[in-house]
Amino acid sequence: MVEAARGSGPVVVQKYGGSSVADVERLRAVARRVVASVQAGERVVVVVSAMGNTTNELLALARSVSPSPGRRELDLLVSVGERVSMTLLAMAIQDLGVDAVSFTGSQSGIITDERHVAARVLEVRPHRVAAALGEGKVAIVAGFQGVSRSGEVTTLGRGGSDTTAVVLAAALGAERCEICSDVDGVWSADPRVVPGAHKLDELPLDAGVALAQHGAQVLLAEAVERAREWGVRLHAAATHLPPGSGTRLPPGPAPAAALGVTADVGLVALELPPGPWRAALAGLPGGALRQLLLHPGARAALLDVRNLSAPPAGARPVATVTVVGRMIVAESDLQQVALDALDAAGLPVEAVYAAGERWTAVVAREHAAAAQRALHAALVEPAQAVEKS
Repeated sequence: MVEAARGSGPVVVQKYGGSSVADVERLRAVARRVVASVQAGERVVVVVSAMGNTTNELLALARSVSPSPGRRELDLLVSVGERVSMTLLAMAIQDLGVDAVSFTGSQSGIITDERHVAARVLEVRPHRVAAALGEGKVAIVAGFQGVSRSGEVTTLGRGGSDTTAVVLAAALGAERCEICSDVDGVWSADPRVVPGAHKLDELPLDAGVALAQHGAQVLLAEAVERAREWGVRLHAAATHLPPGSGTRLPPGPAPAAALGVTADVGLVALELPPGPWRAALAGLPGGALRQLLLHPGARAALLDVRNLSAPPAGARPVATVTVVGRMIVAESDLQQVALDALDAAGLPVEAVYAAGERWTAVVAREHAAAAQRALHAALVEPAQAVEKS
């Protein structure tokens, strides 16, 4: 039996999503990747999601039994998926000759508030995980779940395994936290949409937060925000490639030049009635407001339809397309370049707004892909060319 380094090697947290452990062969491939890290002298904590589509299947099963299942029971049910993954991965690692032990969210010390289905982590007490590392074992933790102070099993919402990995990395003082998926890092745009997109070798966390908040699918916004808050060094990597590939996300500000474009297509625009602001906002669905927009002679609200059972009457499907880079916010000439690029592509802009390191245009949802291509060509590709020269 090979032991992980006792006390001397750096602690590394590796998170693997559902597609990375979707079947036995992929799970074994993850086990080999973990063992490679152990053999390189690292002490490894692994956070796993449920296998493949397990969570959705469990939710569908619940709704076949009850049209409105209780949130407490839902949390107990869906937390099973990660428990299956963690135990099977422990077995696979042990078969490769490396000692491993699995922990549920509660066993690993993930303490949350009382909100079922969408709990927030309050603190982490990773005593058992740290003890396992001290004994030379790989610690495998069920992602996406924790326990409230009253002892109830809770889940962290979609993508919550990323948050689990980040909070454990912070609590353990890990050298880095790897978010492993099918994608080899973070790209300057979605390569399926923008042919000229390129992989970013390094992305400061401020820029990572901006991209995640505005639609980048590789990064979970809450997890990146937590990493920035606690100084965790993230690494977005591909499961099928050796450790060290992908995109490094060290703490730090976004660069001046435009480095990426992303889109959020899960939005609608709703015109607000005339009258006091307080009355207009009071009529909006709870938790859905993303942004207020001011038009000449009109005003509207951007709502996130992912938080709604159905869009409000009269809402129009829209998308935001965001460019990340400090200079586009600070320099009106670059903002005009962006607007000219969208106009040349025949893409009407409904509104624009900017803050910090991000400039955002609101367009009709069907124009989102074309707007990403236009802005990437006008701003990101010239900036990259200057950087290479």
